[in-house]
Amino acid sequence: MRLHRSRGVPLLVAVSLLVLSGCGGDGPASEAAGSGEPVTGGTLVYAVNSAPETLDPHVSTQDAAGLYARPVLDSLVVMDEEGEFHPWLATSWDISEDGTVYRFTLREDVTFSDGTPLDAEAVRANLDRIVAPETMSAMAASFVEPYAATTVTGPHTFDIELSEPHAPLLAALSSAYFGIQSPRSLERGTEEIAREIIGSGPYVIEEFSPSTGITYQRNEDYAWQPATAGLEGAPYLERLEFRVMAEDSVRFGALTSRQVDAIGNLPPSGVRQAESVDGLWLTELQAPGGPYAYFPNTEEGVFTDRRVRQAFRDGIDFRALVEQLFFGAFAPAWGPLSPTTPGYDASLEEAWGHDPEGAAALLDEAGWHQRDGEGYRVRDGQRLTVVWPFVSSGAGELGDVLAVQVQAEAAELGFEVVFDTGTQGELVEKYNRGDYDLMDVSWARNDPDALRNLFATSSIPTPDHFAHNAARVSDPQVDEWLDQALATTDPRERAALYGEVQQRLTEEAAVFPVHVSTNVVAGHDHVRDVRWDPQGYPLFHEAWVAS
Repeated sequence: MRLHRSRGVPLLVAVSLLVLSGCGGDGPASEAAGSGEPVTGGTLVYAVNSAPETLDPHVSTQDAAGLYARPVLDSLVVMDEEGEFHPWLATSWDISEDGTVYRFTLREDVTFSDGTPLDAEAVRANLDRIVAPETMSAMAASFVEPYAATTVTGPHTFDIELSEPHAPLLAALSSAYFGIQSPRSLERGTEEIAREIIGSGPYVIEEFSPSTGITYQRNEDYAWQPATAGLEGAPYLERLEFRVMAEDSVRFGALTSRQVDAIGNLPPSGVRQAESVDGLWLTELQAPGGPYAYFPNTEEGVFTDRRVRQAFRDGIDFRALVEQLFFGAFAPAWGPLSPTTPGYDASLEEAWGHDPEGAAALLDEAGWHQRDGEGYRVRDGQRLTVVWPFVSSGAGELGDVLAVQVQAEAAELGFEVVFDTGTQGELVEKYNRGDYDLMDVSWARNDPDALRNLFATSSIPTPDHFAHNAARVSDPQVDEWLDQALATTDPRERAALYGEVQQRLTEEAAVFPVHVSTNVVAGHDHVRDVRWDPQGYPLFHEAWVAS
């Protein structure tokens, strides 16, 4: 048994209305014990904690859609672990000097599993569909907001035209959410696409159910692996199965009893036990993008005062709580980005910390110096109350326990934290209206532009517009830096601009970082060459099972 630490992870969602995208790429292999030549054939069963309601990644708002779509859908480009892009369906591309036109050339030998050939018109149909209002894409479309049009310039050449420069375009195009579907299949009804997506990928769907999972069969004709792959043709596996097992204990038990070959989201409490089991490998995957964090409503309510925000953040010992509850499996978070995100500002580590005395002084300074009979701080007859819409089923393992511990420590500071429980749909409505003081969210994306999704003024949700700025930050300086970062492709310049954003958000206490979203994947030693893309989805393009 071994533990391998790596970048990327499927998002541990705080609220399922916020999702992630999955980028294709090459990552560390499972490094199972033993060696030998790959074996063709066999079935690999991978247990997961959930399935999406729809398989259509153009539409879905659930992170699991990226995991389920990746075996079926190829992307135009592939991103490696270092954030570099390589050919996949596209053999080459050029970017105009002003950054508004991306000119692509496609492979000419690719065929979708329904027999439709891949051409430039197929790509145009996919991209136009993603941004079309009737598609109601709550996630994918937000990654390409400046998209203007795709102009076909030849059977296998096309231009993507933008209304303004957008440096994260290639990262978006590498993701499963921009996987290219057969244009013929897109003519079907929404419900049919939700149950079966048709792509050019290494597998085709055999059967899908949101309650039980999905099975795939090998695409025998597959011959266009991404440039980062070590295999040229069809996958080794005959069949691949994702089996839904929502309960952590059930999923872990299925692994140790060999009912399944590998599992995702090994609970932190099970890591030590798994380390003692012979014949298992473990891989710890940290998600890029935003960490699991609490977002204060800076637009309305008690957290409009920066001093109150800072007092809440610094007055609670998040580090100790994460260490105690998650057995050291999750690293503490320090800023608005996770450490595995390109452009992460490591100088924020230890820049703030647990300071209950300083927090108390800040609350006194803000006018909350009196306490009522229950020990809560009051000002002008009003209690210092924080309303937190919370659905424990969406908070990940021990997320509800952590919330209760935070509630208790906040009470010692004088905050009354009230959990506003309800259905997921009710939570979404309150989120869009801004009817809350605190919201817990994870948002994974392998690009520092995640900061724009999370903190740009244009990303503030409204009743008519779903968006991801849960803190409802509206800061002209932050917007300016984010706009400048979108307009440059110079990595150093982008990193410097995103660093400024991270520093300012930390100074303003616009986010309360909790822990780095982490997924521990475990498998038996007979499972070989499972690889991980930069965002943490397992890739089964080269996987095989030893006899």
